[in-house]
Amino acid sequence: MIKFLLFLIILVLSLAAYAKYIERTNVFFPSEEIEATPEILNLDYDDIYIDTEDSVKINGWFIPNDKAEYTLLFFHGNGGNISNRLDKIKMLYDLDLSIFIIDYRGYGRSKGSPTEEGLYLDALTSYNYLVNKRKIENDRIIVYGESLGTVVAVDLAQKKDVKAIVLEGAISSGRDLAKIYYPYMPTPLFSIKLDSESKIKEVNVPKLFLHSKEDEIVPIKLARKLYEVSPEPKEFIELRGGHSSAYQDSKEKYLSSIKSFIDLLKNR
Repeated sequence: MIKFLLFLIILVLSLAAYAKYIERTNVFFPSEEIEATPEILNLDYDDIYIDTEDSVKINGWFIPNDKAEYTLLFFHGNGGNISNRLDKIKMLYDLDLSIFIIDYRGYGRSKGSPTEEGLYLDALTSYNYLVNKRKIENDRIIVYGESLGTVVAVDLAQKKDVKAIVLEGAISSGRDLAKIYYPYMPTPLFSIKLDSESKIKEVNVPKLFLHSKEDEIVPIKLARKLYEVSPEPKEFIELRGGHSSAYQDSKEKYLSSIKSFIDLLKNR
């Protein structure tokens, strides 16, 4: 009996260690190299450094648009950094939006190391910067998240007043995703929750979901699950293409859906 209990303890500890390894190697893929800036697109921008509540300096770009009625607070996915989103930034800028995109801690020129709670603090810091430093009213802020950034966007929208939220390639929860990739691992062993499912129930602003039915990284059923539990008003748009390329593969539908969504916001 004692040997069996020792075996169980060793097994649980081994599985817990493996779960930590999975989280450490599969959730965050930061790159420090800034490959280009908005200058390459002939866009004026401010290179911003701000300190978070836990004293981590993060970097971002504020790209003003004279035609903009709204500012898009952009949270990117788990790989690379802000310099890998320049084509998407230009697309969104051309919809007459100002853009504020940040690198999470450990990404690009931002200091520190990425953690789930750290990302939420980074998002809160970026929001406070817009409201307190840029004097942008909260009902002029649209939060945009892609992939992992959708989790960050939902967390922020639960805590702070914003005009609307756009979720591209949304994740319902980290544990839902883990069940797909590691079906034999007990999900309670995963400490990173990424729990948008419970948080979005309290997000009552307009929501636009964009997701490819061909997404090979985050199955569309996870976004559908998140959509179903989210309160109205909401809209779900199906795209075509890969997880990281659907916005290009379905460019016309992607842009027209966002434009229509923003046009509706102006009448609310």
